[in-house]
Amino acid sequence: MSFIKNNQNIYKSRFLFKRRLALLTGLISIAFLVVIGRFFYLQIFKYDFYKGLSENNRIAVIPNVPNRGLILDRNGIILADNYFVYSLEVTPSKVTNLNKTIDNLKPIVELSVSDLKQFKKILRESSSLDSIPIKTHLSEIDAARFAANKLQFEGVEIKSRLFRRYPKGSFASHLIGHINRINEEDKETIKKLGWQQNYKGTDSIGKLGIEKYYEARLHGTTGFQEVEIDANGNSVRILNNTPSIEGDAITLSIDANLQDIAENAFNKYRGALVAINPKNGEVLAFVSRPNFDPNHFVGGIDLDEWKLLNESLDKPMLNRAINGLYPPGSTIKPFVALAALENDIRKPPFNIKDPGFFTLPNSGHTYRDWKPFGHGTVDIVMAITISCDTFFYGLGIELGINKLSEFLSQFGFGKLTHIDMFGENAGLLPSTEWKQKRFKQPWYLGETVITSIGQGYTLVTPMQLGQAVATLANAGLTIQPRLIQSIKNSQTGKMEVFKNKMVQELHFKPEHLALVKEGMINVTQPGGTAASVGAGAPYKIAAKTGTAQVVEMKANQKYNPDRMNERHRDHALFIAYAPADDPTIAIALIVENGGHGGSTAGPIARKLMDYYLLKKVSSNKEENKVSSLESEYHD
Repeated sequence: MSFIKNNQNIYKSRFLFKRRLALLTGLISIAFLVVIGRFFYLQIFKYDFYKGLSENNRIAVIPNVPNRGLILDRNGIILADNYFVYSLEVTPSKVTNLNKTIDNLKPIVELSVSDLKQFKKILRESSSLDSIPIKTHLSEIDAARFAANKLQFEGVEIKSRLFRRYPKGSFASHLIGHINRINEEDKETIKKLGWQQNYKGTDSIGKLGIEKYYEARLHGTTGFQEVEIDANGNSVRILNNTPSIEGDAITLSIDANLQDIAENAFNKYRGALVAINPKNGEVLAFVSRPNFDPNHFVGGIDLDEWKLLNESLDKPMLNRAINGLYPPGSTIKPFVALAALENDIRKPPFNIKDPGFFTLPNSGHTYRDWKPFGHGTVDIVMAITISCDTFFYGLGIELGINKLSEFLSQFGFGKLTHIDMFGENAGLLPSTEWKQKRFKQPWYLGETVITSIGQGYTLVTPMQLGQAVATLANAGLTIQPRLIQSIKNSQTGKMEVFKNKMVQELHFKPEHLALVKEGMINVTQPGGTAASVGAGAPYKIAAKTGTAQVVEMKANQKYNPDRMNERHRDHALFIAYAPADDPTIAIALIVENGGHGGSTAGPIARKLMDYYLLKKVSSNKEENKVSSLESEYHD
């Protein structure tokens, strides 16, 4: 019995073993068939696909970054160009130990603290596959030392890199702008605009001014080189080469010599200036002071330097010409006068007896004139000439705020000028509706009083003020201001010349314009608030001075700049056009905390007009002297 039972167990074990073996054999056979089938599928059906991938793996596509287009002034003076430098660059993905590599580099190549800080900043913002400069503008000595030790540094190499250059340094920096490394926000913009292919290999982009506004024309077209590489990553041969196309050259309407005179005339002062040819809208000078050196931004600005620029009380990064907001002060008076004349208010021979103050009807609240005992008999022409506050106080009440603001808006106040530059501010032109919406409060008559002399809520940019005076000089014809004169296509050589773009034509009665013009011409004549500005000029200047309060003065408090903090002193404004009978230049400027428009801002404008009209620097000996009227004047 025991023997039979043992045999049964043996047969049973053999049966189970054979069963398991058959099952395992079946599974192995199925797996083998799957592998054979996969091989067949890959070799026959996917052959072309994987052959293409294989080809791509042995072919490197290297972008040919284009030369950035030149920026020139109207006379061909170069304001921005390019040059090649040697740069020591690291590709993080090819470096085993980055910190050790940097430590080993230090005895060979002089790496400053600034170099390392900038490298780490770019490293944080870049992909590990990117080639990141650790030192730009490599000296010949550093280049030679590294070349001798190149085999020790896997993933580190010397490259020839194209750099942007601004030959005149900080000159016209807010106008020209600058380029800087592409950040995440720029990448999103590039993606949104569909520029990804054209920006391969490019690490910088226009950030401000002309560099940013005309980026699409300045950048050029990226080319590509297909290079066959071996298993070690070394190039074997060039299979295909598509050359890059240089960016287009941009010629600005700016006159570099005029711009230089304007910038130097500001000296230590902060402020802004815009000079326009009223006949075609070309901007001849565009100043914002203080400025900055755009060369420091190329390749990435040092963090400490950026902090100094960004946190400075002088705000050198603020483009005051299009972003600075200022009360227009008495420069608004010629436009207010024209509003009155066009609405049949206070036409000559109408005049007032100015006692030196204005009392608000049904109130008793008094508003002082800049001249304590008044100007005597004043009509609308004289009111412009001597900037009589009392005359304009009453005139504003008669017009009303809504009618006044509606008229001023025709000259572009409270609106964008649409100059070819990003970031322009629209300013502020108040009304009853605006105040109710902004403060949930009604408009008061006293607010109309101060609005009529350019104080209160009204805020303008120098660019707006420049366009407004150009429109006045042009007898109501508004031409859109522009910085561009022409663009030369780098591929065809064809010159694209930009034409005037008329915005609107305002129709004013000639006799009304003549009265305002007469008052503005008299401003620069003996007895006017800018008599010294017009002294000795062989051409007639139509102008208006202005002063804008920075801090509110208490009742009966006399303005004394010598006892005030410099930043609390009044702003000095000046608008002008010349020659008065056939204007070819219109100027608007503000000197922050400069005091009086006639004595501080006016001489700057005179220097520009002398150069532009006479082709010489002003030799007017009286330009720095202040007439007795100007010394006491505070409009």
